[in-house]
Amino acid sequence: MSAVTVSPVAGRADLKEFIRLPKRLYRGQAGYVAPLDMERAEALSPKTNPFFDHAEVQLFLARRDGKVVGRISAQFDKLHDAKYGGHTGQFGFLDAEDDPEVFRALIAAAEDWLRRKGKRRALGPMSFSTNEEIGVMVEGFDSLPMLMMPFHPPYNAPHIAAAGYAKAKDVIAYHLHKDEYKPLGSKRMLERTANESGVTVRNIDMKQFQREIETVIDIFNDAWAENWGMVPFTEKEMAAAAKGLKLLIDPKMVVIAEQNGQSAGMMVCLPNLLEAARDLDGKLLPFGLPKLLYRLKTNRVRSGRIPLMGIRRKHHGTVLGATLLPLMFENLRTRFLERGLERLEMSWILEDNTSMRRVLEGIGGRAYKTHRVYEKALS
Repeated sequence: MSAVTVSPVAGRADLKEFIRLPKRLYRGQAGYVAPLDMERAEALSPKTNPFFDHAEVQLFLARRDGKVVGRISAQFDKLHDAKYGGHTGQFGFLDAEDDPEVFRALIAAAEDWLRRKGKRRALGPMSFSTNEEIGVMVEGFDSLPMLMMPFHPPYNAPHIAAAGYAKAKDVIAYHLHKDEYKPLGSKRMLERTANESGVTVRNIDMKQFQREIETVIDIFNDAWAENWGMVPFTEKEMAAAAKGLKLLIDPKMVVIAEQNGQSAGMMVCLPNLLEAARDLDGKLLPFGLPKLLYRLKTNRVRSGRIPLMGIRRKHHGTVLGATLLPLMFENLRTRFLERGLERLEMSWILEDNTSMRRVLEGIGGRAYKTHRVYEKALS
């Protein structure tokens, strides 16, 4: 068998190969639906992804006999460096044929690049950061494919571990079926606490969409500021998120809790784009876009994901804080059922975030997917 060669992505043809590879590797597997090629291209472009404003990135392709057999990214985030110290770099977008030589070659290329950038520790997979896709799948391979959640076959994680990596952190995805939902506490008790505390729960105003999304992300940045690996969204990333989410947003499925007119918590539920795109193979043209829009507009999608939820830190550990999530879940549940949704994913949750995990399990959620982040010291 010929040797594996790894080279940097150079030009549009290489980038297309980089985007196309997972479809060839994973097509037909139960847990996989191809993301949209256009969305992936925008995520990988410095022109459209503000992550590149504060990061350096290098993409690589592995080939054998001229055929692409693997891919990986190496990157470091200057905002991560400023918060946690400048010795850690990341790798991501690690997808390859089930071949230890390919994985070794790809990981070695990413590590060499990080060393040249002065990094002494590698962390990943992260594509590109904790605000995007994180970890390699280690449980739930046949589970529901979900927007903005990575899929990997069972062989990926062992190949990463074989390259000298150890577990840094697991992140958990919870599944909730509409028939398993259980309210947290009595409705009367929640309403009394809300009234006594000056709490109101509302949906977003699409006429003020940009401002509303900025409020949601501001709450997120505050709520998760002390979580493992968290780096706040920048203003440009907020604007890009608002633009990218507008097509998917149902205003009645975005919930903001306020205390005396001040934002206190938020919850965002999105229809599962991958369910709507299940037969498009990532392509919007010529017929994919009309199909996608029709399915989203006519509520043909039966699953959704909560990628963002949180309560401002000043309310953590308080009676008010314990009331906000149940109030927001109850508000969301009404619209969830109106739209005909049946399945909800709540992800991702750090494995050691016991308070949030108790809430999700208390409403009937069950852990059904696990993604693992690995780390390694670079000599």
